[in-house]
Amino acid sequence: MQVTPPNGPAVAAFSEAIERLTGGKDASLLLAVSGGPDSLSMLLLAHAAMPERICSATVDHGLRPEAADEAEFVAALCRKLRVSHRILRPSTPITGNLQSEARAARYALLHAQADVAGYDFIATAHHADDQLETVLMRIARGSGINGLAGVRVRQGRIIRPMLAFTKTELEEICGHSGVSPIRDPSNEDDSFDRIAMRQWLASTPHPFDAHRAVRTATAFADAAEALEWATNRAWESCVTADGDSVILDSYSLPKEIQRRVLLRILDRIQPGYVPRGDALDRARDTLIKGGRQLLGDVQCEGGTLWRFRSAPRRQL
Repeated sequence: MQVTPPNGPAVAAFSEAIERLTGGKDASLLLAVSGGPDSLSMLLLAHAAMPERICSATVDHGLRPEAADEAEFVAALCRKLRVSHRILRPSTPITGNLQSEARAARYALLHAQADVAGYDFIATAHHADDQLETVLMRIARGSGINGLAGVRVRQGRIIRPMLAFTKTELEEICGHSGVSPIRDPSNEDDSFDRIAMRQWLASTPHPFDAHRAVRTATAFADAAEALEWATNRAWESCVTADGDSVILDSYSLPKEIQRRVLLRILDRIQPGYVPRGDALDRARDTLIKGGRQLLGDVQCEGGTLWRFRSAPRRQL
């Protein structure tokens, strides 16, 4: 297989994204490459832009018999490009919610491999069409600002430089380079919400544009960051401890900041507890009226000041 390097503008756009996401340093990247057109185009662009600072890994979750051959296909391409590559497999079978558990296992394996190999960042190939699907799915679920921020361009060591590209552009990069991507049959299973949304977008005339969806998600991500900043200030000025209770002076706080501070208080008293959005809103309304509300194992009491403490243990 003869591999033709990607064209200059695509490589320049990729390099710009990497510089922005890594702070302009000569950062090293572990590329998560599955063999589909998204991650293969990322591999090709990274190889053209920064060949000395990349390695790659393919996660075989063990969920499909074809996955082992697909991982070997990626390994062969990486050998041709002279890019270091590892095949990663979970130590235990994936069970339960397959998408959720597979995602958790995948990121755990990638983080561990990045640590072992000494690479700064992990790059995944989420693209603009993924962002459009995510934003529309979150709207359908009634998500708030954080949810509508969609796929974050950076989360810790995870960076997503391909959000600047559409699926069509990535297919074209693979075609130009002479690389034939793998087609995962699970991408046709419309029992998954994302696949159903993808098929709806492909079969229905609509006004949605992937690049504009990226801009919208970025605006929501900026708004979420600003709200987090405001929540930190509210926590410092409006939250105090009183014995076994946490006190919130919520009078001057906007509704969204009240909600965010309330979530932090609940997590402080009952770590890991996150109430549903409608339950949280009902509790807030009760507290504003001076009432009492039990959220999880947290007793909440309203009035001029809101008081929170662990609820007494129930007698058996």
